Amino acid sequence: MFRRNGIFFLFMFALGYLCTQWEVMPYYLRDKGAKPYELSVPELFFDLFLLCGLLTLIPQKVSRWVKALLYVILYGTALADMFCYERFQSTLTPTMLMLVGETTGQETREFITGYIDWQILTSGVGWILLLMMVNVVAMAVFRWKVKGGRWKVKGERWKVKGAFLLPLIFLFLLSAIQCWDNKVATYRLFSCDTIGEVEHEQTRKGHAHLYLPVYRLAFAVYANRLASHQLDQLLEASTQVRVDSCSHRVPDIVLVIGESYNKHHAQLYGYGKPTTPRQQALADEGSLVAFSDVVAPWNLTSFVFKYMLSLYAVGDSGTWCDYPLFPEVFRRAGYRVTFVTNQFQSEAKEAVYDFSGGFFLNHPELSQRQFDARNTRLYPYDDGVLREYDRLAGSRADSANLVILHLMGSHMNYRSRYPQKSRLYFTPAMYDRPELDGRQKRILAEYDNSLRYNDSIVYAVTRRFADRDAVVIYMPDHGEEIFNGEPYVYGRLHSATVDYSLAHEEFEIPFWIWGSPRFVVSHPEEWKAIGQAKDRPMMTDVLPHLLLYLGGISTPLYRAEYNVLAPEYDMKRPRILKGETDYDKLKIDNR
Repeated sequence: MFRRNGIFFLFMFALGYLCTQWEVMPYYLRDKGAKPYELSVPELFFDLFLLCGLLTLIPQKVSRWVKALLYVILYGTALADMFCYERFQSTLTPTMLMLVGETTGQETREFITGYIDWQILTSGVGWILLLMMVNVVAMAVFRWKVKGGRWKVKGERWKVKGAFLLPLIFLFLLSAIQCWDNKVATYRLFSCDTIGEVEHEQTRKGHAHLYLPVYRLAFAVYANRLASHQLDQLLEASTQVRVDSCSHRVPDIVLVIGESYNKHHAQLYGYGKPTTPRQQALADEGSLVAFSDVVAPWNLTSFVFKYMLSLYAVGDSGTWCDYPLFPEVFRRAGYRVTFVTNQFQSEAKEAVYDFSGGFFLNHPELSQRQFDARNTRLYPYDDGVLREYDRLAGSRADSANLVILHLMGSHMNYRSRYPQKSRLYFTPAMYDRPELDGRQKRILAEYDNSLRYNDSIVYAVTRRFADRDAVVIYMPDHGEEIFNGEPYVYGRLHSATVDYSLAHEEFEIPFWIWGSPRFVVSHPEEWKAIGQAKDRPMMTDVLPHLLLYLGGISTPLYRAEYNVLAPEYDMKRPRILKGETDYDKLKIDNR
């Protein structure tokens, strides 16, 4: 094996080792003690030993061409991956591949002239190029020798005796044991049927580590193929949209989507600290109705977005992408639809989570079908969402508007969600929580500060529609663990079984409807229905049907049993979390 493939093994090991040790992700931690994948050496040895063994089984004349192709693929992928790492602070991602597919020839030429320079050649890219040149020289030296003043092919002269092979076989078996769990996880990843399943798999403890550039490229291709299939389904579902009539019952409908909001840290819902003073003031004056029993179907942003935007509801036949998306229905009904998101913009370095949530929102044709106006950049803080909406709205006074504002909210890192100097309110000293250490109290204070800043943003949204016939609906995508019980953790427990404690923290969410003075006067029956519905059980997968009702849109897609304001609303519909756990049964069992 090593006689025929020794040089290949040696240089591909060097290439893989260079990439795994140089490319430390996340990029911003590479100078702060972040370490490479800990099993990169044994797994690299295992992969290459196995590959060389397979090459040995192929006739030598064929294997030479196979190795030549592998050289091109492995070096080419490594160069592309290292270039992305140096220029975009990210290794290859599904979004990068998607953007490449949308790039024109002129854009490619401008990209090359703009990014290929001497600086990039002195980075990791340069080291790979140097390794390639040494590899070529080594092949020339070992494959050719001078005889009679001419070069003649003699083949590689690596002679490995049995005494040397036995330790290698032992190392192969040892490395196989070490990397077996990652190989199983990788198999699971590439066995997923949808991009949502891919995202869910990547949130598991012990998820796959795609430690080599070629694996990351394969994953990017795989993820794009899965996304493409669902895009085809959505485009087909779009043909089902039919609007029979529209009264524009409420001319201005605003949906504000927050992020990672723990309901039990909202002053509006009884929390002991003033995290929502402005929302509380609106509730006290009677213009804001807070719903008491609302849950999210998932604790993943992308899953919630798919369920919330699609007219699919949990329990319906098919999947979310077999049904139209409600923004397109509103456009067909004559509403001007504006979408401003502070998360789902296609960026080369975005993770699979953002790719999963944004691929169908950023698809050119689907985006055009859904939105009249949308932003094209992200903002450090959510006040940028307000400025962007003001810019997109301009001086327009359309007769009917649907506005969707997607905030960064309280997404980790919490202290990055609000301006530190001007919006710092809570400090660790304010928390009488002896069970928490200093670091945990600091994180808790940062989280509550992010909620208070979020309060100012949603209040500012209501002010922009105070003199119009409008409703503002606020809901976050899901909740968040934030030291509310043992174990004292923060973030989300993706791999955990959904018990009541998890549902309480991560699936129960705040949900409220604010009505402008004109709306309250002009629509007394609707305002009364909102007040009467505030304690009804609801899951946000049926939100589109409430919106269709408020818009006065007559369409076969509307189902009154899913509209929380309708007399026909089904209050006994099971609220299934993560597609498997009945939330209401959890509540009953917890009593």
